[in-house]
Amino acid sequence: MKLRNLALLASVTALLLVAAAPATAAVLDSRVSALTAGESWTSRVSAADNSWRSVTYGNGVFVAVSANGTPNQVMTSPDGITWTSRTTPVDNQWWSVTFGNGLFVAVSNTGTGNRVMTSPDGITWTSRNTPVDNNWLSVTYGNGLFVAVSVTGTGSTGNQVMTSPDGITWTSRIISVYNEWTSVTYGDGLFVAVSYTGTGNRVMTSPDGITWTSRTTPVDNNWLSVTYGNGLFVAVSNTGTGNRVITSPDGITWTSRTTPVDNNWLSVTYGNGLFVAVSLTGTGNRVMTSPDGITWTSRVSAADNQWLSVTFGNGLFVAVSNTGSGNRVMTSAAVTPTPAPVPSSIFTMTKAKAKITRTSIVLTTTATVPGAGKISQGVIAGKGAKIMLLCSTAKSVSGAATYTLTCKIGKAGRAALRKAKMTLTVTTTFTPTGGALASKTQTVKLVRRR
Repeated sequence: MKLRNLALLASVTALLLVAAAPATAAVLDSRVSALTAGESWTSRVSAADNSWRSVTYGNGVFVAVSANGTPNQVMTSPDGITWTSRTTPVDNQWWSVTFGNGLFVAVSNTGTGNRVMTSPDGITWTSRNTPVDNNWLSVTYGNGLFVAVSVTGTGSTGNQVMTSPDGITWTSRIISVYNEWTSVTYGDGLFVAVSYTGTGNRVMTSPDGITWTSRTTPVDNNWLSVTYGNGLFVAVSNTGTGNRVITSPDGITWTSRTTPVDNNWLSVTYGNGLFVAVSLTGTGNRVMTSPDGITWTSRVSAADNQWLSVTFGNGLFVAVSNTGSGNRVMTSAAVTPTPAPVPSSIFTMTKAKAKITRTSIVLTTTATVPGAGKISQGVIAGKGAKIMLLCSTAKSVSGAATYTLTCKIGKAGRAALRKAKMTLTVTTTFTPTGGALASKTQTVKLVRRR
């Protein structure tokens, strides 16, 4: 085949490909968009309908603790989906749980001298002695130390902090401001605690968990949870008008942030490049997320339960609730869209047959295709510089079958055959709906006929 023949054949194939493009694009446009973990939530069956107050992740397992139940105040899950009840040594109101240095540690706001329990695996728990029977609401781990904070204590400068290097032996610490401290976290070498009482001083910080300094807060909301991620401390509140988040790059200087809805935000965490907060109020919007802690977006919650705690682990956000019937857990993972299946473009065709009359040449071919799509055919011929597209045809097909293609070469082609023999190049293409074009080429030799 001459170079020009090749060029013309390529142009015919390209033309057929362009004709098939809209069907492919339609399939691509209908695919589901990717979702980041934290954006789409799914209800999960909880091990028991307890009042689940806190959840954490460590050592390959999620662990949640409850304020009620006998004696099943802990549940664990390897994947956040399937949960198992675990026995607790005492039936205290367990309010917070964390993981650090190979140990799960939970704290309680009830009990006599035993308001801490620990577990190496989340399954077997041991009661630990506490120095004071305060209402311990939060515990965290950082820099080799467990730190817990309380809403109660003794005196104007009270013992509302306790620390432990191993989760077993605890020591009371004196703080400068007697607020009701609700949550504590660790990040960038600093412990940060928040409170729901106080005037302009509802944050305190400590480099070591022992010596604490009061910090100025921009608004006196009820700050109930604080976390750290991506160089930023973020706290959430259940009071305030459009300002239920505050952020700080260092734990010292805080800035109020706008929230999309004034829900009762109870817990906030960070994971996978996203801050996620959960609420105990709202209608279908009890989750909000932010990539930077500043700009927040409401998300649809799996159920309108009272969500009290959220954590992140192993690519999954997990939240727990104190209300709901068998669905007191919800999870959120990244959703990767499944590409639309590419239909098969494999097809077969028969040898073209030519019927020659005095005024025309009719080429007939059959093509067997695996499904819906478009079949196209083009015929070129020529000698030397005299190259011409003799005929083309196309048809849309609705399913797998054998179809007949008829391509009629008119008077010009018939006149050429009177003068000399002809070699026809027949290109047939099939483009399945949503798939890629495939082509087959054959030659048909015609003897000179007057």
